Amino acid sequence: MNMRLTLDNLPLKLKNIIITESEKDDVLSAEELMDNEPLFGPNSRLGLDSLDALQISVALKEQFGVRLQGDREVRKHMMNVADLTNYVIDELSKKTQ
Repeated sequence: MNMRLTLDNLPLKLKNIIITESEKDDVLSAEELMDNEPLFGPNSRLGLDSLDALQISVALKEQFGVRLQGDREVRKHMMNVADLTNYVIDELSKKTQ
């Protein structure tokens, strides 16, 4: 990974990935997406589906080298930006140990 991440800019980077990969830039901007709002389900402004989750997962693998495997991990770690941020931080910290 050749980009420098800080805890401050990671959530915005993830929001940009989510918006771009799901092609929802006509619905919300990354700046409008709140860290704790749901990404999936009836209460989600984005209304992401399983295809969006797959595209986001591929982008996470490409950009950060972290991988969400299977529906269970997606449901656990990609419910909102805050959960996804924590997951990416945890996975990246395992790689540097």
